Amino acid sequence: MRMPAAAARTDADFDAAVLGLGLPAAVQAALKEAGERRGEPANAMAALMRAQALAPDHPAVLIALYRHHFYGHRLHAARDVARQALVIGARALGLPAVWRDVPKLALPGARFEPSTRFYLFVLKGYAYLSLRLQDGVEARDALALLRQLDPDDHVGAALLEDVRQRALRGDLDADEEDRPVEAPAFGAAAWRRLAPA
Repeated sequence: MRMPAAAARTDADFDAAVLGLGLPAAVQAALKEAGERRGEPANAMAALMRAQALAPDHPAVLIALYRHHFYGHRLHAARDVARQALVIGARALGLPAVWRDVPKLALPGARFEPSTRFYLFVLKGYAYLSLRLQDGVEARDALALLRQLDPDDHVGAALLEDVRQRALRGDLDADEEDRPVEAPAFGAAAWRRLAPA
Protein backbone atom coordinates (compact mmCIF):
# COMPACT_ATOMS: atom_id res chain seq x y z
CA MET A 1 0.00 0.00 0.00
CA ARG A 2 1.37 3.40 -0.96
CA MET A 3 1.02 6.75 0.79
CA PRO A 4 -1.68 8.84 -0.93
CA ALA A 5 -0.20 11.40 -3.30
CA ALA A 6 -1.90 14.29 -1.47
CA ALA A 7 -0.15 13.37 1.78
CA ALA A 8 3.20 13.15 0.03
CA ARG A 9 3.00 16.57 -1.67
CA THR A 10 6.27 18.45 -1.37
CA ASP A 11 7.08 22.12 -1.57
CA ALA A 12 9.51 22.99 -4.39
CA ASP A 13 11.17 25.60 -2.16
CA PHE A 14 11.83 22.96 0.48
CA ASP A 15 13.29 20.63 -2.14
CA ALA A 16 15.66 23.41 -3.17
CA ALA A 17 16.51 24.11 0.49
CA VAL A 18 17.35 20.44 1.08
CA LEU A 19 19.85 20.78 -1.74
CA GLY A 20 21.39 23.80 0.02
CA LEU A 21 19.76 26.40 -2.20
CA GLY A 22 17.84 29.51 -1.20
CA LEU A 23 20.09 30.52 1.66
CA PRO A 24 20.24 34.23 2.45
CA ALA A 25 23.76 35.61 2.03
CA ALA A 26 24.25 36.17 5.78
CA VAL A 27 23.30 32.54 6.51
CA GLN A 28 25.61 31.30 3.79
CA ALA A 29 28.44 33.38 5.24
CA ALA A 30 27.79 32.05 8.76
CA LEU A 31 27.79 28.43 7.53
CA LYS A 32 30.99 29.05 5.57
CA GLU A 33 32.62 30.54 8.67
CA ALA A 34 31.49 27.55 10.76
CA GLY A 35 33.10 25.22 8.23
CA GLU A 36 36.32 27.19 8.19
CA ARG A 37 36.45 27.16 12.00
CA ARG A 38 35.52 23.53 12.59
CA GLY A 39 38.83 23.06 14.42
CA GLU A 40 37.69 25.74 16.88
CA PRO A 41 34.43 24.27 18.25
CA ALA A 42 33.32 27.35 20.21
CA ASN A 43 33.81 29.68 17.24
CA ALA A 44 32.19 27.22 14.84
CA MET A 45 29.20 26.92 17.17
CA ALA A 46 28.88 30.71 17.42
CA ALA A 47 28.70 30.92 13.62
CA LEU A 48 26.15 28.10 13.52
CA MET A 49 24.03 29.86 16.12
CA ARG A 50 24.03 32.99 13.96
CA ALA A 51 22.93 30.91 10.98
CA GLN A 52 20.20 29.26 13.04
CA ALA A 53 18.93 32.61 14.33
CA LEU A 54 18.60 33.83 10.73
CA ALA A 55 17.14 30.63 9.22
CA PRO A 56 15.97 28.29 12.00
CA ASP A 57 14.00 25.96 9.71
CA HIS A 58 16.40 25.78 6.78
CA PRO A 59 17.57 22.19 6.17
CA ALA A 60 21.14 23.30 5.37
CA VAL A 61 21.42 24.96 8.79
CA LEU A 62 20.01 21.87 10.54
CA ILE A 63 22.38 19.61 8.62
CA ALA A 64 25.35 21.79 9.58
CA LEU A 65 24.30 21.79 13.26
CA TYR A 66 23.79 18.02 13.20
CA ARG A 67 27.24 17.44 11.72
CA HIS A 68 28.87 19.83 14.17
CA HIS A 69 27.43 17.97 17.13
CA PHE A 70 27.87 14.51 15.63
CA TYR A 71 31.54 14.92 14.72
CA GLY A 72 32.13 16.62 18.07
CA HIS A 73 30.77 13.48 19.76
CA ARG A 74 27.86 15.38 21.29
CA LEU A 75 25.35 12.69 20.36
CA HIS A 76 22.49 13.91 22.56
CA ALA A 77 22.71 17.35 20.94
CA ALA A 78 22.89 15.78 17.47
CA ARG A 79 19.77 13.74 18.20
CA ASP A 80 17.98 16.90 19.36
CA VAL A 81 18.80 18.50 16.00
CA ALA A 82 17.54 15.35 14.25
CA ARG A 83 14.24 15.72 16.11
CA GLN A 84 13.94 19.32 14.88
CA ALA A 85 14.75 18.22 11.34
CA LEU A 86 12.11 15.49 11.48
CA VAL A 87 9.46 18.08 12.33
CA ILE A 88 10.60 20.36 9.49
CA GLY A 89 10.73 17.45 7.03
CA ALA A 90 7.32 16.18 8.11
CA ARG A 91 5.81 19.62 7.56
CA ALA A 92 7.18 19.72 4.01
CA LEU A 93 5.70 16.30 3.25
CA GLY A 94 2.34 16.93 4.90
CA LEU A 95 3.05 14.28 7.55
CA PRO A 96 2.31 14.40 11.28
CA ALA A 97 4.97 16.33 13.19
CA VAL A 98 5.59 13.43 15.58
CA TRP A 99 7.38 10.66 13.69
CA ARG A 100 5.61 7.97 15.71
CA ASP A 101 2.28 9.22 14.28
CA VAL A 102 3.38 8.95 10.63
CA PRO A 103 1.24 6.40 8.71
CA LYS A 104 3.15 3.18 8.11
CA LEU A 105 2.84 3.41 4.33
CA ALA A 106 5.52 3.63 1.66
CA LEU A 107 6.52 7.21 0.90
CA PRO A 108 6.61 7.97 -2.80
CA GLY A 109 9.84 9.62 -3.90
CA ALA A 110 12.16 7.67 -1.62
CA ARG A 111 14.55 7.17 -4.49
CA PHE A 112 14.78 10.64 -6.01
CA GLU A 113 12.72 13.35 -4.28
CA PRO A 114 14.92 15.56 -2.08
CA SER A 115 12.24 16.24 0.56
CA THR A 116 11.37 12.58 0.97
CA ARG A 117 15.00 11.51 1.06
CA PHE A 118 15.76 14.24 3.61
CA TYR A 119 13.05 12.91 5.92
CA LEU A 120 14.14 9.29 5.52
CA PHE A 121 17.83 10.05 6.07
CA VAL A 122 17.04 12.16 9.14
CA LEU A 123 14.95 9.32 10.57
CA LYS A 124 17.81 6.92 9.84
CA GLY A 125 20.25 9.28 11.59
CA TYR A 126 17.86 9.50 14.52
CA ALA A 127 17.74 5.69 14.72
CA TYR A 128 21.54 5.47 14.51
CA LEU A 129 22.00 8.02 17.29
CA SER A 130 19.42 6.21 19.40
CA LEU A 131 21.45 3.02 18.99
CA ARG A 132 24.65 4.81 19.94
CA LEU A 133 22.93 6.33 22.98
CA GLN A 134 21.66 2.87 23.95
CA ASP A 135 18.04 3.91 23.54
CA GLY A 136 16.98 0.60 22.05
CA VAL A 137 13.24 1.25 21.95
CA GLU A 138 13.64 4.48 19.97
CA ALA A 139 16.08 2.83 17.57
CA ARG A 140 13.88 -0.22 17.06
CA ASP A 141 10.74 1.83 16.47
CA ALA A 142 12.42 4.32 14.13
CA LEU A 143 13.88 1.46 12.07
CA ALA A 144 10.51 -0.33 11.98
CA LEU A 145 8.95 2.85 10.60
CA LEU A 146 11.76 3.20 8.05
CA ARG A 147 11.03 -0.34 6.88
CA GLN A 148 7.43 0.71 6.18
CA LEU A 149 8.20 4.11 4.67
CA ASP A 150 11.08 2.85 2.49
CA PRO A 151 10.34 -0.81 1.70
CA ASP A 152 12.87 -0.78 -1.15
CA ASP A 153 15.55 0.45 1.28
CA HIS A 154 16.71 3.40 -0.80
CA VAL A 155 18.43 4.95 2.23
CA GLY A 156 20.11 1.77 3.46
CA ALA A 157 18.36 1.47 6.83
CA ALA A 158 18.26 -2.35 6.60
CA LEU A 159 21.99 -2.46 7.30
CA LEU A 160 21.44 -0.49 10.50
CA GLU A 161 18.60 -2.82 11.48
CA ASP A 162 20.96 -5.76 10.90
CA VAL A 163 23.49 -4.17 13.25
CA ARG A 164 20.75 -3.59 15.84
CA GLN A 165 19.60 -7.20 15.65
CA ARG A 166 23.15 -8.54 15.85
CA ALA A 167 23.79 -6.40 18.92
CA LEU A 168 20.67 -7.82 20.57
CA ARG A 169 21.92 -11.35 19.87
CA GLY A 170 25.36 -10.41 21.19
CA ASP A 171 27.22 -11.37 18.03
CA LEU A 172 28.53 -7.95 17.02
CA ASP A 173 31.94 -8.73 18.46
CA ALA A 174 32.16 -12.24 17.06
CA ASP A 175 35.12 -12.93 14.82
CA GLU A 176 34.25 -12.22 11.22
CA GLU A 177 35.75 -15.62 10.37
CA ASP A 178 33.06 -17.31 12.47
CA ARG A 179 30.18 -15.51 10.75
CA PRO A 180 28.52 -17.19 7.80
CA VAL A 181 29.31 -15.55 4.49
CA GLU A 182 26.20 -14.13 2.86
CA ALA A 183 25.85 -12.56 -0.52
CA PRO A 184 25.22 -8.82 -0.17
CA ALA A 185 21.57 -7.83 -0.24
CA PHE A 186 20.33 -4.45 -1.34
CA GLY A 187 16.96 -2.76 -1.61
CA ALA A 188 13.89 -4.72 -0.59
CA ALA A 189 15.99 -7.91 -0.44
CA ALA A 190 17.96 -6.41 2.44
CA TRP A 191 14.76 -5.99 4.46
CA ARG A 192 13.55 -9.49 3.51
CA ARG A 193 16.76 -11.01 4.85
CA LEU A 194 15.91 -9.68 8.30
CA ALA A 195 13.17 -10.99 10.59
CA PRO A 196 9.62 -10.25 9.36
CA ALA A 197 8.26 -6.79 10.08
